[in-house]
Amino acid sequence: MLDYRFDTFIVLCDTMNYTKAAEKLNLTQPAVTQHIRYLENMYDGKLFNYDGKRLKLTEKGIRLLEFTKSMKYNSLKIKSVISEPNATDFNIGVSKTIGEYIIAPKIKKILESKPNAKFSLAVENTQELLYLLEESKLDFVLVEGFFDSCKYDSKLYKKESFIGVCSPRCQFAGEKITINEILDERLILREIGSGTRAIFEEALYRKNYSINNFKKVISINDFSIIKSIIANDLGISFLYEPVVADEIEKGLLAKFEIKDLIMDGAFYFICLKDNLFSMDWINFIKSV
Repeated sequence: MLDYRFDTFIVLCDTMNYTKAAEKLNLTQPAVTQHIRYLENMYDGKLFNYDGKRLKLTEKGIRLLEFTKSMKYNSLKIKSVISEPNATDFNIGVSKTIGEYIIAPKIKKILESKPNAKFSLAVENTQELLYLLEESKLDFVLVEGFFDSCKYDSKLYKKESFIGVCSPRCQFAGEKITINEILDERLILREIGSGTRAIFEEALYRKNYSINNFKKVISINDFSIIKSIIANDLGISFLYEPVVADEIEKGLLAKFEIKDLIMDGAFYFICLKDNLFSMDWINFIKSV
């Protein structure tokens, strides 16, 4: 069981305000202060400092927060496992590309092989999933795009091709072109925070370009709408190949390449550092 003072520490890190933390925890402000001082004495150093009127974590506080989130997760999971030792109970988070085009066969196998399994599946963009993971609301996530590998335990899950997509009627269909040739086109991207968008932005950055170089940019968080717009020759996009494989095969969409623009796509398994169950989750996802 996690010491209640660590819960106070986590809430104060979330609110960065003693009064708000006290309200959220249904404690008095002096009680919150007392809990933090107890931890500071335990770890022999300040966990928070004030920068003017703003409360900020010290380096020691940042490190403790990383460990505390793992401890909270492990504490909750151990309680669950001890209570129901034979149960298969887990919460998965997947980014939208994986959720809509990769994970479905896995879910089918889970339901077939573990008929009594209790699980939830959250499909969100990468940044939202990492937030839920840190809140101990997910056991692990499968995501695309970029993340701070120092903050999490991670393993490569799968590599996928990342391609330019347009209408078969578009002048770029099947061609190999330069970045400059598409700057006047309507560029359709996923929302900020999505791994799909991050992959493309990173590729542009390596060639000293950015989204701002494009004259017309539209953000849409739904793949079906993006593909429909492209199929009607109203814009171009850059997506993982599994997202558009069926449409390309049927001739509804077409691929194109950008010269010298390297776009590597990969999906990662991520969990909190020091997660006592990480190997269980990795072995499980590999087994189905």
